[in-house]
Amino acid sequence: MENNLKKVDIIFEDSDKCAPLKVLEKTLKRTADDIILDLIDSGLKGRGGAGFPTGLKWKFTRNETSDVKYVICNADEGEPGTFKDREILDRVPEKIFTGMAICGYVVGAREGYIYLRGEYNFLLKSLLKKLNDFNAALKKLNVDFQIYFKSGSGAYVCGEESALFESMEGKRGEPRNKPPYPTVAGYNSKPTVINNVETLVYTTMICHMGPEKFKALGTSDSRGSKVFSVSGDTPIPGIYELELGMPLHDFVNEFGDGDTKAVQVGGASGHCVPRKKFNDTIIGFEGIPTGGSMMIFNSSRSMYNVLHDYLEFFAEESCGQCTPCRVGCQQLLKGIEAVKRGERPPAYLDDLKKLTGTMKIAAKCGLGQSVGNPFNSIIDNFREEIIY
Repeated sequence: MENNLKKVDIIFEDSDKCAPLKVLEKTLKRTADDIILDLIDSGLKGRGGAGFPTGLKWKFTRNETSDVKYVICNADEGEPGTFKDREILDRVPEKIFTGMAICGYVVGAREGYIYLRGEYNFLLKSLLKKLNDFNAALKKLNVDFQIYFKSGSGAYVCGEESALFESMEGKRGEPRNKPPYPTVAGYNSKPTVINNVETLVYTTMICHMGPEKFKALGTSDSRGSKVFSVSGDTPIPGIYELELGMPLHDFVNEFGDGDTKAVQVGGASGHCVPRKKFNDTIIGFEGIPTGGSMMIFNSSRSMYNVLHDYLEFFAEESCGQCTPCRVGCQQLLKGIEAVKRGERPPAYLDDLKKLTGTMKIAAKCGLGQSVGNPFNSIIDNFREEIIY
């Protein structure tokens, strides 16, 4: 079946066409305000999933009067089903470094850090060599900015920005209360820009090609393209850069195996979309936003087992700091097990849905707040697989 899926090649564009250091030299000749205006005009939103406008984040940090500011690259890619940042780090790290250096120039920061997921430490040897060369090049260009690596220890919650700061400061990785937000008080309580790996590469590419080419892709609500990690019941798993705003049915026509019954959009914390909703679902900020994970399930898969695995993951990875998340994740897991065994009536699933509503309001960070996404979407669309 034909579809209108548009594949793009911006992130991994050949370095001969986009030499990161040349992009940096060209960009440093411009004013910080002009760079911010280009980012705002491009419509670039954070590619980690939250979707905050990148240009505004840089602008807010620039406007802070602190003498010390930081640029942080969040490379703690812990969302189940997501592996695109690993590929970006491995193939085009200089584009990440360049995005950080441009950000440092714009906001007035002298130090940048890449917080690398602990499971990705096998990349460090190669990355450090390339980073040392890049830092040396910055000195030759008289750029007062240096980048360093910090490794995490495999905690999913440290993908949340404030928990990441706590981890970097040598503390237990737990989310902070907000406000204050990172642009005011982030790492070491100083104004901080924290961007996802992919977001920083897109800032480099927008500085290279201009905002017009970028915003010509996607829709008015979801400008540009996005890198997706495609896994599950698909004949062509892997990393693909696609235009945002695509209907999910086009995605399934391209990547499904002909028997796709559901797609988990956004990893374990995202939404599970059933076949009957493929035509009505847009992948973008006007529909279902995603950090990149697209997990495809066919008719051979038990959605009870899928949900059970997600809930086990959340119960294990909850930092335990707040009761709604710590207890809520455990009760949701025990609840569906009790229903499956017949110890609780099917109507108990509706009580559990009410619990996810409480968690969304009362949990301290995105982990507890987002558990209801997979839970409710699977319960609503595949209830019979939970009950029988």
